[in-house]
Amino acid sequence: MLVHDTVGTGRPQAEIDQIRLSLRARHDELSAEYEQAVQQSQVLRLVEVGDTAGDDQADSGTKTAERDTAQSLLRTILDRRAQYEHALTRLDEGTYGFCEGCTAPIPVERLEIFPSATTCVACKQTRERRAA
Repeated sequence: MLVHDTVGTGRPQAEIDQIRLSLRARHDELSAEYEQAVQQSQVLRLVEVGDTAGDDQADSGTKTAERDTAQSLLRTILDRRAQYEHALTRLDEGTYGFCEGCTAPIPVERLEIFPSATTCVACKQTRERRAA
């Protein structure tokens, strides 16, 4: 038995379907953004490989920084996409909209701003304080 059955959330099926569509659309946007970033990264690498003649240390450093930035962007997009995948799974399980920490409902305003939120503000702040 689920902790919070979808029917028990009080959300009508139409609202659940709308949430699912919204989460799926954002997930798909992030997937497209990731594919575009991968292509740009590959182009950057091809240019870098073909354009090394006469490079000095500054050129090398710039290329390394650009490569690191591209890799960081890819990781960020993948992390955000994984958050939406998790939100979709939670929606299917009937736990979407409830805090993973204290199981209290996450305020609608928070979910509107951050649809993949898994914690209420209080639990999020506690986690951030512990991590600091």
